[in-house]
Amino acid sequence: MLNSLGNSIESVLEFSLPMVILSVIIAVSLRIADIIKNKRKIVLYKEVLALFFMIYILCLFQVVTFQDTTYVTNNNFIPFKEIFRYSIGSRLFIKNVIGNVVMFIPYGFFCSYILKENKYQPILVLTLIASISIETTQLMIGRVFDIDDIILNTIGGMLGFYIYILFLKIREFYKPLFSKEWMLNIIAILLLIGFVRIIL
Repeated sequence: MLNSLGNSIESVLEFSLPMVILSVIIAVSLRIADIIKNKRKIVLYKEVLALFFMIYILCLFQVVTFQDTTYVTNNNFIPFKEIFRYSIGSRLFIKNVIGNVVMFIPYGFFCSYILKENKYQPILVLTLIASISIETTQLMIGRVFDIDDIILNTIGGMLGFYIYILFLKIREFYKPLFSKEWMLNIIAILLLIGFVRIIL
C-alpha cells in the first residue's frame, strides 16, 4: 500500500517536473534579485520552506487540472458514495481515497506554519475554501465535481494541521536544539537534497 502511494507521488512529481523546474528558476532568480537589491537578510530554512510551498502548489495545480478523468464519470453530490465504491487496499482506493487525503496534508501544514496558527478552525476554513474552489474549477473545465474529494481533502488538511502542532511540541521539547538557526538550516538543506534526489 505504501509502495503504491509512493509510486503515485513519484509519478505526480515526474509529471510536474518541467513546470516545476521552470517556475523554480524564475522564482529563485526573482528572490535573489530582491535580496540583493533590497539588502534583505537571508534565513535559509524560511527560503527553503517557501520554495517547498511553491513547488507543492504547482504540483497541486497540475494534478487537479490535468489528471485523467477515467475513474469518476458523473458529478457526485452524495457524501461517501465514491469513498465506499473502492475495495480497501485496492489501487483505486489508494489513488482516489488515500491520494486525496495525502494531497492536502502539506496544505494544512503550510497554512498552519505561515499563519503560526495553533487553532484548527482557521485551517479547516482555508482547506474547505481551497478544496471547494478546486472542485468547482474542475466542473468548469469539463471534469467532475465530487463531494467526497472535499471531505477527503479536508481530512488531509486537518492531518497537516496536527502534524504542525506535533512539530511545535517537538520543537518545544528540544528547544535548545531547534532554537538555533544553523540547526534549522541543516534540516532544510537535508530536506532539499532528499527532494532533489526523489525528482531526479
